[in-house]
Amino acid sequence: MLILRSLLLALTFSLVAPAQAADQAYHTRQFLLALRQDTQTLARLDPVSDPSFDFVPGTRAAERRFDGYAHIGDLNLRLRVSADAPWQDYSSSAARRPIRALPAGGATLAAADITATMGAGLPLRIERRWRDQGGVLALRFTLVNPTAAAIEIGGLGMPMVFDNIITDRTLEQAHASASFVDPYIGRDAGYLQVTRLNGKGPALLVMPEGHTPLEAWRPLTDRTPRAQTAEGFYDWTVASRAYAEREWKNAGEQWNTPTSITLAPGERRDIGVRFTLAPSIRAIEASLIAQKRPVAVGIPGYVVPTDLDATLFLNSPQRVTGIVSAPAAALVVTPAAAGTAKTKGWRRYTVQGRAWGPARLSISYADGSVQTVSYFVTKPLDQVVADLGRFTTTRQWFDDKNDPFGRAPAILTYDRAVNRVVTDDPRVWISGMSDEGGAGSWVAAMAKQLDNPDAAEVAKLERLVNETVVGKLQVADGPQAGAVRKSLFYYDPAAFPGYYAAATNWKTWTSWSKKDAGDLGRAYNYPHVAIGHWVLYRLARNHVGLVTAHDWRWYLQHAYQTTVAMMRDAPEYTRFGLMEGDVFLDILTDLQHEGMTVEAADMRRMMQQRADHWRTLAFPFGSEMAWDSTGQAEVYAWMRHFGYQRQADITREVILGYDPTMPSWAYNGNARRYWDFLYGGKTARIERQVHHYGSTLNAVPLFDAYRANPADLHLLRVAYGGLLGGITNIDRDGFGSAAFHAWPDMMRWDAYSGDYGMGFYGHAIASASYVLKDPTFGWLAFGANLDEQADGLIRIVPRDSARTRLFVAPARAWITLEAGKIDSATYDPRSGVITLELAAATVQTPTARLRVQSPHHLKAGELFIERGSYVVPLAKTALRVVLKPL
Repeated sequence: MLILRSLLLALTFSLVAPAQAADQAYHTRQFLLALRQDTQTLARLDPVSDPSFDFVPGTRAAERRFDGYAHIGDLNLRLRVSADAPWQDYSSSAARRPIRALPAGGATLAAADITATMGAGLPLRIERRWRDQGGVLALRFTLVNPTAAAIEIGGLGMPMVFDNIITDRTLEQAHASASFVDPYIGRDAGYLQVTRLNGKGPALLVMPEGHTPLEAWRPLTDRTPRAQTAEGFYDWTVASRAYAEREWKNAGEQWNTPTSITLAPGERRDIGVRFTLAPSIRAIEASLIAQKRPVAVGIPGYVVPTDLDATLFLNSPQRVTGIVSAPAAALVVTPAAAGTAKTKGWRRYTVQGRAWGPARLSISYADGSVQTVSYFVTKPLDQVVADLGRFTTTRQWFDDKNDPFGRAPAILTYDRAVNRVVTDDPRVWISGMSDEGGAGSWVAAMAKQLDNPDAAEVAKLERLVNETVVGKLQVADGPQAGAVRKSLFYYDPAAFPGYYAAATNWKTWTSWSKKDAGDLGRAYNYPHVAIGHWVLYRLARNHVGLVTAHDWRWYLQHAYQTTVAMMRDAPEYTRFGLMEGDVFLDILTDLQHEGMTVEAADMRRMMQQRADHWRTLAFPFGSEMAWDSTGQAEVYAWMRHFGYQRQADITREVILGYDPTMPSWAYNGNARRYWDFLYGGKTARIERQVHHYGSTLNAVPLFDAYRANPADLHLLRVAYGGLLGGITNIDRDGFGSAAFHAWPDMMRWDAYSGDYGMGFYGHAIASASYVLKDPTFGWLAFGANLDEQADGLIRIVPRDSARTRLFVAPARAWITLEAGKIDSATYDPRSGVITLELAAATVQTPTARLRVQSPHHLKAGELFIERGSYVVPLAKTALRVVLKPL
């Protein structure tokens, strides 16, 4: 039977993915693989469960067979023979030389001495073995020091080359064939997860073989060009001290302390990785546990406001011997009380943030291994958003009446490196209040007001909308009323000869002329303006005295007019989902609540046309880019609204394919993006971005999906990772950066605010507290402090930035306020009663407006309902509202 199975597997492999003449085919319990006979590097890696899929770029073997192209099975070294000697680099892929095959057999599939191809003068001997270890594929390197002197290895990396190349593929082909890799840079507990673009299983896990810490994740200088269609490849970096001393010396702090390895004369050291499969993305952690790997789960994630009690669960076959915070005062970790410390193999700890900024927990185990978990400590979230509002409306406020481009008053992009607004960038949109890179800051300021309005800030934003947006950025009247221009700033040296910085290159396509800047055809610009009108409508409708220039109807009408203009004057890009496109659904909902039936019917018709088009597509979220991660949120919203659940489910799973959950504030909920520094950043390069605006925008549909299925905790964990990840962009003064530079030569926030505001809009509309009882972890709170009281009641104190939304999972109750705040709440699991404590009345908010969605039909007594909300007159002190199930 075993022989027959082997023959069948080999036949399947040859039919689906025939190995080239120079490749040797093998199989393990989980994989069909091929190694190049000349280099013995990995040529194909197909799961047995789906042999038509290849995790590595095997289809590009012909173009990648030359020197300078890295493959899995290659090795990179930087070493020196004495402390005062210079570092020397060696690489098996730079200039290939014949390798010497070594005997194979038993568990060893193939083996070779690869010393010759590492480069001339290498003082080490390097052996490589591919092994089948009880059904698990392993790659092992043995480094031997045959000399009479100690050798220090300051750089040691194994290229991890997976098929993330979208070049020359359609969107359908990319989702069927390509993968993305995400690293947990957690030292001895580190691993890689390689997930398919379509979000389907299996997912590939790459784990340490023996003592092979994932210390750093170093970008490779591979000949495959980086572009919007190819992120590039990385080294699993075991030792990084030599890189830290040279290329990374001006960077921020690395994820782990850089180390080196010293081999004494005659000493050997084995390093390597193992490959295994998880049946699905949601099963990754369970698969790691099955492989006896240490696993960490942070609730609500790894971003910890100082007023929030976070939780860390650890699962490891080894006993925890110590947990240390760096900086020492940044995090306080406390084991759970006796009797609750261990739950189904998990050890529970409370984590409290004390000092602002990034922090690292080092968890030591009894076998000497160390796991690191990367945290970020913030101020209380209400303070963070207050800082953002203040910074954008003061430090970024531009009110130069002599501005030749008519941008005053405005909130412009800010350069944190020199602490000034950016009035002239050759990517003209950055200084032009439009496009993502230019609209980001004023959209952030506007979105901040949705749940946290400040009268002085709102007054400035009303001026911005009424004096600069309407009539300048947006056509005010005539046949194109409501249409939005691409930029107010443009390049015209004849008209403004002394305005443009002479040292800057103004000769590329990005320096639009006045005509190009005035183009109305880019639909992506319209949601920004719609947000401005819609937020002012909400403020005018639900608060007193905040909005004075126009009444609520004027702003809602202009939000609707912007939508009509987009469909009329920018139809090309409306074929795609748009970043912040969720606002259109909110506008439609408010038109319906206000009884504006003609406008609502017209808008619904227009959106139905878009949704019906997306319904015909296999992957209904294209973009102006070859592949994108920012249209999915709007596509999901309309698919759900119109009842196209299958397409909504496809969209949800695709999001999970590029949006991981990992024990790191940087990668947890970090929706993939790697090209927008070119368009909105100060340091413009292709590079994996940490918490670009996609993180929070992609959280929005995942939250909705979780509320529809509260049993799926994975959705909530990824969503909350993105929601709070987007807060880390805001520094202690309130400046919001476009994104964090994840490459180890920078490790810091970009100096431009750029397109950050698109992400903060996602945070603003999704900020909420979630309470649930998990079958493994028990009662959990995301965005709130939770107390299980002696009488059985669950007390909830929101600590999210809005404090206007609460989801109680056991009751399936989604509670939202358009005005008013939730100070606290209690939930009685026995009766299903939810009791809210609403904050006291203020001058601007004398009345709360409460909505309750629950399949259990929770009711709030005899309160008056208007526009779908309970109208709750607030008191001078906190007011109690009891929601009872029917």
